[in-house]
Parts: sequence; C-alpha cells; structure tokens
Amino acid sequence: MKHRSCLTGLLLLVFVLLACPPAQATRIKDLAELEGVRENQLMGYGLVIGLNGTGDDIKKSVFTKQAIINMIKRMGMALTADVFKQMNTKNIAAAMVTAQLPAFARPGSSIDILVSSIGDASSLSGGTLLMTPLKGPDGNTYAVAQGPLAVGGIAFGGKAAKAQKNFPTSGRITGGAIIERAVDYALPSTGEMLYQLRETDFTTVARMSDAINSHFGNGTARSMDSRSVKVQKPAAYKGNMVSFISELESIEIDPDRPARIVVNERTGTIVMGQDVRIATVAVSHGNLNLVITESTEVSQPNPLSRGTTVAAPKTSISLTEDKGNLVVLQMGVNIGEIARALNAIGATPRDLIAIFQAIKAAGALQGELVIL
Repeated sequence: MKHRSCLTGLLLLVFVLLACPPAQATRIKDLAELEGVRENQLMGYGLVIGLNGTGDDIKKSVFTKQAIINMIKRMGMALTADVFKQMNTKNIAAAMVTAQLPAFARPGSSIDILVSSIGDASSLSGGTLLMTPLKGPDGNTYAVAQGPLAVGGIAFGGKAAKAQKNFPTSGRITGGAIIERAVDYALPSTGEMLYQLRETDFTTVARMSDAINSHFGNGTARSMDSRSVKVQKPAAYKGNMVSFISELESIEIDPDRPARIVVNERTGTIVMGQDVRIATVAVSHGNLNLVITESTEVSQPNPLSRGTTVAAPKTSISLTEDKGNLVVLQMGVNIGEIARALNAIGATPRDLIAIFQAIKAAGALQGELVIL
C-alpha cells in the first residue's frame, strides 16, 4: 500500500510538471548592456605576401605597387626607376585588416583579425600578413597585426575552367593582433549606471526595473524611457562594483515580444512570432501556370523534285490553373493554426508571403509585417 501511495504521488508530480508551461526567463545580461562597456572598431591597410601567383596584378593595381615601393624604402633599400617599371610580381596582395577592440582590453593582449583583399588577387591562401598598424576613428594606433592567414576557401583552375569553394579572398588570423594602447574607461565611481536594452520595449523595461528593485530593494532601479534603466548601487556593495554588476546581470526576467512576421522575398524565408494573431478572414490562393513552347516544322520536297525545304515556326500554348481552396481562419488563431490552415491549401513559402501581404492589406493581421 505504501509503495502504491508513493507511485501515485510521483505520477501526480510528473503531471504537474508537464502541465506547467516552460519558463521563458532571460538574464538581464542577455537583454541589456551597460552604457560605455562596448567594443571599438579598428582598421588598417597591409600587404599579404607569400602567395603562389594568386596576388594582385601590380600593373593594374597602382595602390599595391605603391605600397610595395614604400615598404622597400622603409627597409632601407634604394631602387631605381627602371626597377620599378620592370616590377611584375604576383605573390603580393593589398588587403584591409579589421578587428574589434574589446572593452577593458589592456596592452599586450591579443585579438582576432579579419583580412580581406581589395585588389584583383584571386586567392589569399598560404599568405602571410606583414606588420599592419590598426587605427581607430581618432587616427591613433591601438593594435599591430601580423601573421599567417587561415583561409576557409579554395580556388583553382585554368583559362577554360575554374573551381571555387567559399571565398578565398578573405581570411582570419586568430590572435593575430597585439594591443598596444587601451581605451580609457572606468566604471562609474558614484555607483549610478545606465543599462540600455538591445530591443526597445516599454513592457520589458518595466519588468526589468521591477525585478531589480525586488532583488536589491526599492529605489535601486528606475525606468527612464522605453530603452534605458538607471541603476543606483546599494550601500551594501560599496567598493565592490564588479560583484554588484555580476549579481544584477544574473537576474532573470520574462521579456515581452512583439507580434511580428518577418519575410525574406529573395530566399522565401518566413519567421512568425508566437504572439501573431489574425482576425476572421477567408483565404483562397490558386496558381496560374502558362507554358509557351516554340518549335519549328520542316517540310521536305518530294524526291527528284525541284522543290525547296520550308521551315515554319510553330507556337503552342498551354494554360493550367490549380484548383483554389477557400480556407477560413478564425479570429485569434495562433501560429500553429495559421501554419496548418495555410499548408492545407498547398501554399509554398513564396505563396505565403503574398498571402500575408494580402491579409495585412485587408487589416486582418494583428501584428507587424516586416519584409526584408
């Protein structure tokens, strides 16, 4: 009897767990970011050497030739004008180097870089980037890049045929740049911080403020607008700003999600949010297929006759139209019901795009339709 009672209690617990909806809480650190704590973009111009005849044609790429000349001069070598005119190497390519400088990065640490060809080089595979200063928008050098490239694409072939996989004209160097200068930034000394949501929403901002006040006490956070929340560090965390930020960003809230349908007409991709609703509407969609075929009828003359061969063009046209099914979508249906109803009439992704546009034009779509 005791064993049966335990089994019944276990089954009841499983039923309760299955009946409860899944939690959709998200950490604050995944929804918002602290003002001022951000990455900075760096960019530089450099040369990639060691290419197996796949570099720039320096007779056409004037900037590549000039960069080679400047590099040779910096090495202390003096070349005559005749040597410059005869220069015809294809083992060098000009490239732009880009990188992201993380927040609080210190001199001596390394960051990843992306190297992209800007000339007519066919491949950067096997190349090595020469020392390249990386500058910020203010013109100061913050990092220096150098090293062998890792290219994820290949390209080979001759004059008549060519095979290519991915893009061989760009590559990465993991840890290829060393930081030489840090961006000056310090956490607020007064304890007042501003968090900004990545997606603007009044409801999410209100829930975030309530969750912070519930965790640390009233008056800790207040909403400024639909995107910003101002946070005041409690007195208990005096001199320990990092621990306060870590604890704050681990708080979980349920963000509000807009009712939105995103469609990409170029690829036929459709993404619908779970809160999308439509009013009562009837949908019918049929496809009209028109096929035009051009052919030539040839009439040959009889043997031993003096007739000539006659070729006459012939055009055949066939018209077919798929049977249209009328489907009624009731008010308030969810995304699953919308998908089943539209699949029932055999709608393809591109058909669905046209259907959603028509439903939106009819004023029956309760949500935002975003077309990429």
